[in-house]
Amino acid sequence: MSIEFANSPQLQKFKLLLVEDDKAIVEGLEYYLTQEGFEVSCCYNVKSAIDLVGKTSFDLAILDIALPDGNGYDLCKRIKKMGDIPVIFLTARDDEGSIVMGLDIGADDYITKPFRVRELHSRIKSVLRRTGKANKNINEDIITIDNITVNLKEGKVIKNGNIIFLTALEYRLFLTLLQNSGRILSRNQLLEYIWDVSGDFVNDNTLTVYIKRLREKIEDDPQNPNIIKTVRGLGYQIESRSIN
Repeated sequence: MSIEFANSPQLQKFKLLLVEDDKAIVEGLEYYLTQEGFEVSCCYNVKSAIDLVGKTSFDLAILDIALPDGNGYDLCKRIKKMGDIPVIFLTARDDEGSIVMGLDIGADDYITKPFRVRELHSRIKSVLRRTGKANKNINEDIITIDNITVNLKEGKVIKNGNIIFLTALEYRLFLTLLQNSGRILSRNQLLEYIWDVSGDFVNDNTLTVYIKRLREKIEDDPQNPNIIKTVRGLGYQIESRSIN
């Protein structure tokens, strides 16, 4: 089996900048987001963050507001001037004035502490999609795997020349597996990827149904799947990949 991303280089990880002076939060988020496939750089103050942004290209920045040598508002302004980097504020300041100020100066989202890490993960994905960063690793709009072609621009899946109708969640699930080909995704990871803050929610039981329905539509023999493999006790995987 081979997967071709038309004229695309090796897929890269999204690079996140995390600026937070609470080391417990930093350690927890760094571990979680790294496990989810992100490349995370951590800073504990404004100065180190500005230095790092000047040297490294980031896809998104997560900023606290109260920092030892300044504040996240000023840092957000500096980051926005230095490049097209989406910003999410992650802060204990939950008053309306702070939220409005954060959004007014250019932040793409605002999350208050205490927070749920799954919600933060979903907000990150949502911001990456809205700002066009989510497709940065695919130069063209076509993914081909065996006799299946996915047209990303048109949102179409074609098998043997015929269009296959996928629901929005089936399409999102298939694209998630394709874009993580070669990597085993646990059921919890898949739930994270296809759950969205807009209201679409999939639980563990319905995930099984979606996998079954997706296989029925794309596999030649759904009972013996050749594309979406089950890795017993670990999750699901589209195994090998050849990128040209």
